[in-house]
Amino acid sequence: MANFYLKPSEKEETKLEPKKSTVDFILNYSKALKVTEYEELQFETLLN
Repeated sequence: MANFYLKPSEKEETKLEPKKSTVDFILNYSKALKVTEYEELQFETLLN
């Protein structure tokens, strides 16, 4: 039964290399994001 669910993948692994501008954008966004928790609520704020 285990062989039925665990078939080997035939896809080739591709190595992704993002642009420097994409990495910079994501890092700057994460630096500007502030998550504030109050009781059971979460508030997300962008500090730009």
